[in-house]
Amino acid sequence: MFDSTRLLLFLSAALLLAVAAGPGMLYVLARSLAGGKREGVLSALGTFLGGMVHVFAAALGVSVILARSAVAFSTVKYVGAAYLCFLGVRMIFDARKPEAFSQDDLDATPSVGARNPLWQGVATEVLNPKTALFFLSFIPQFVHREAGHVFLQFVLLGTVSVVLNTSADLIVILLSGPLGKRIRSSAAFRRRQRTLTGAIMIGLGTYLATSESR
Repeated sequence: MFDSTRLLLFLSAALLLAVAAGPGMLYVLARSLAGGKREGVLSALGTFLGGMVHVFAAALGVSVILARSAVAFSTVKYVGAAYLCFLGVRMIFDARKPEAFSQDDLDATPSVGARNPLWQGVATEVLNPKTALFFLSFIPQFVHREAGHVFLQFVLLGTVSVVLNTSADLIVILLSGPLGKRIRSSAAFRRRQRTLTGAIMIGLGTYLATSESR
């Protein structure tokens, strides 16, 4: 069903993107530091469920288009590749801003009060439009249209991506002592991570846009 080369590329890119400290990971870390590992795990489970909502929503809408129209398939791929490059450039420029990753930004994570961490995690992820845009641009690049079962391919790839993200969150929770403090307190560490992730996304988008369309 999947092209082996692109599947390997997908797994490599998804893994590297999963370990980058983004808003979801910082949210889970904030819950873990404030309420302990149990709250962190529940929050990670919530963001997982929220991510799966985006996966199925995108799969339902995109799979119909991709399965029926070769032109639409190519359009989605090229637009998605361009969007990945755009995200990468923006991440690099944002990382270079002196005000990026200020303590005020970190403290602006959703309230870690008495709300149920599971459902707050779901809401935090579901209500994030950037997550939807990411799946709409990232996953179609690796769907093998000629193999059929476009919806199933989309869901499987999306699920792998969400599982990797959640696994990275769980590792951060388990190491929330020293690693959590480093991620949360070191702006330089996050800038380097964000710059590397941005470069990866630019390279990925460029490769996908210039490689043979499948």
